Amino acid sequence: MYRMWQAIALLLLLPISSRAVEIYDRFPDTVHASERYVIYSHGMIVEGDDPKPISPQYGQYDFPAIKQALFSGGGFNLIAFQRPKSTDDAYADTLKSWVRRLLDAGVKPSRVTLVGFSRGAQLTALASSDLASAGINTALLAICDDGDVSHATGLVLGGNLLSIYETSDQLGSCRKLSARSHLKSFREIAISTGKKHGAFFQPLPQWIGPLKNWIAQTNR
Repeated sequence: MYRMWQAIALLLLLPISSRAVEIYDRFPDTVHASERYVIYSHGMIVEGDDPKPISPQYGQYDFPAIKQALFSGGGFNLIAFQRPKSTDDAYADTLKSWVRRLLDAGVKPSRVTLVGFSRGAQLTALASSDLASAGINTALLAICDDGDVSHATGLVLGGNLLSIYETSDQLGSCRKLSARSHLKSFREIAISTGKKHGAFFQPLPQWIGPLKNWIAQTNR
């Protein structure tokens, strides 16, 4: 009996192993099937080598701060790759391949979310349209014009869809895209910061908060 209690005491003293989620700047070498994954695609201005470029019209795009704010306390792995300069629509195939690698590794479709802003949202929508039957989650930030994805009309999405747009921006609601798609759920949020397209250049709580809440509700 004494030896048994010794063994139990020793086990209680051993550290409990739990793997922490991470931020990745490329697709991870190892996929953990039981974990949650979010892939964030930035706006066009960040394409290249500078993670904090400055727009004469909208100010600085703080890619590192956005990644950290999106990741912090979310409980998911964040993949946020900085695309090369002048990336074309073929990059959507990269996003699709990443999603398929996650699914092939055993990650549930409901635990995969694609998030994109502006040009990144356009690429995200292209990828999600081809993955419509997979049942992943998609969040589009400031990309719809007259109710549809700008310069990429006719797309059909599946799973859960979130649209966030700024009321002072020329880009707005994704209502036509949602009506045409075969969605499990659709939510749309309008924010009003007065910063136009630049509202998404910084991790403002007006959009970061609703986005993270929606991810928590759908990416499960």
